[in-house]
Amino acid sequence: MTGHGSVKGLDSVFHAYQGRFFMNMSPTATFMAFADWACHFLNSPEKQLDVVDAVGRTFMEVLGNGLLGSFPEDIAKDPRFRNAGWEKQPFRLYAAAFLAVEKFGQFLMSDVNGVTKHHEEMMCFIARQMSHSISPANFIFSNPELYSRTLSEKGANLVRGFFNYLEDLTRRIQEKKAAGMDQFKVGKNLAITPGKVVYKNRLIELIRYSPATDTVHPEPVLIVPAWIMKYYILDLSPENSLVRYLVERGHTVFIVSWKNPGVEERNLSMSDYVRLGVSEAIEAVKFQCGEHKIHTVGYCLGGTLLVIAAAYLKSRGIDDLRSMTLLAAQTDFTEAGELTLFIDDSQVSYLEDLMNRQNYLKTDQMAGAFRLLRSNDLIWHTIIHDYLMGERTRVTDLMAWNADSTRMPYTMHSEYLRSLFLKNDLFEGRYKVDGVPIAISNIHVPVFLVGTVSDHVAPWQSVYKFLLPSDAESVTFVLTSGGHNAGIVSEPGHPGRSYQIGTRKEGETYMDPKTFKETTPVVQGTWWEPWQRFLAENSGPKITPPPFRKVGNGELADAPGSYVLES
Repeated sequence: MTGHGSVKGLDSVFHAYQGRFFMNMSPTATFMAFADWACHFLNSPEKQLDVVDAVGRTFMEVLGNGLLGSFPEDIAKDPRFRNAGWEKQPFRLYAAAFLAVEKFGQFLMSDVNGVTKHHEEMMCFIARQMSHSISPANFIFSNPELYSRTLSEKGANLVRGFFNYLEDLTRRIQEKKAAGMDQFKVGKNLAITPGKVVYKNRLIELIRYSPATDTVHPEPVLIVPAWIMKYYILDLSPENSLVRYLVERGHTVFIVSWKNPGVEERNLSMSDYVRLGVSEAIEAVKFQCGEHKIHTVGYCLGGTLLVIAAAYLKSRGIDDLRSMTLLAAQTDFTEAGELTLFIDDSQVSYLEDLMNRQNYLKTDQMAGAFRLLRSNDLIWHTIIHDYLMGERTRVTDLMAWNADSTRMPYTMHSEYLRSLFLKNDLFEGRYKVDGVPIAISNIHVPVFLVGTVSDHVAPWQSVYKFLLPSDAESVTFVLTSGGHNAGIVSEPGHPGRSYQIGTRKEGETYMDPKTFKETTPVVQGTWWEPWQRFLAENSGPKITPPPFRKVGNGELADAPGSYVLES
């Protein structure tokens, strides 16, 4: 039986307005998680007795850590309690009580027999967010640093913070950039490596960068960033630009700049992104550089797309790749980190209703979920530092890039969430492009795989899983310090950077990720350096840089092009 035609589309309208109050996350998914946990908890007397016992242990832990002995190590290690003032009373007691209650909350929500893993993770996440909101670090009279600052300044910090809050609120209402972001401008002090747009279609602009050396490796480098980000994260400021780093070492570099899709791009599919985004980019690179094979690089979802495209092209007998580098990119989505908390059938259906009404999904419509994943850094730090301390957080080029939002077309994003994220079709061999089955094992070129230790979006253990179905000539895996973005933007000389690296050649036995981390030596420095050696070792003798070639009769536009400037 079909639905009532007179009310068709009502769900989309209802969920669109409802989403304003729930950060565009499905309230039904949250209720189902709570109901699953509550029903099983009430039917588990064993867990209930364990909770009663845990209450007593929590009380004793508060007394022990808060009143007796030396300053507990677990409190000292928490970034929220690093100030020396937390070692004094009563602030030490506040911190100890808070951490004990936070630990109790996780115990309460976990290990309840019968609760699904997904719902348990959601309830633990909710408990963490609730505990974060009551941290003594968030309040003037329970935070020694805030308390001391307010007394010494006679409340002037709160006045400054109030005006900071009013400014931020005004900018949000007017849909302006956050305070301090205006100092960074694409083409002025961001994305300024010289280059030209050498190809353009309805989905991408392909930028080729000008050579910085007299000779170059014959094999060009093609970078495919994620479609949910502006490409210039890899060409931020001159000192931390991965593009500039490669060009200065004799590589001919191309990068895909995605169009920020609007209503007209509503029906673009994943197959369109493979053809228009990767396949046509490869053809354009060949037009510029001849028939030399190509070093391909995919970042985040761009890496997932590159894997699909590489396997697709190989199935059609096209062999244009010399190597493939995947940066924080997943092919298996069963362990996709805390992001899976917001992706299930209920949530995807909810997002589809939102997208169906407006034809695309804006990044800021899921920004609330991403902020919650790192609420201490992205929410509570701002409240404490900018509004209570009254000090503005210094804006960096990476922060400015992160605020430069993009959109995702309805059809493509729905396919991605359902086929890749929910069903895991790519990793399990069910995914097809134009009827062609996509098999990761079809990719036989050398692979350089990078995972980051603190990645909330693509956990390194998930990235590492590429080795399971891979039949590549070799796979070099690097585990680098940092997170999903900061770990990738990791120029030489960056303080505190380190990595672990190992290579598995074709025919060698598989090493599980835990063993890799425990047995592989830690190297101080940045992964950029061994990666550049990998590219050079898989390249031929250097040649004179090939000339820039026009496509048709059009003039070559200067980088960064026009698509990246679309808002």
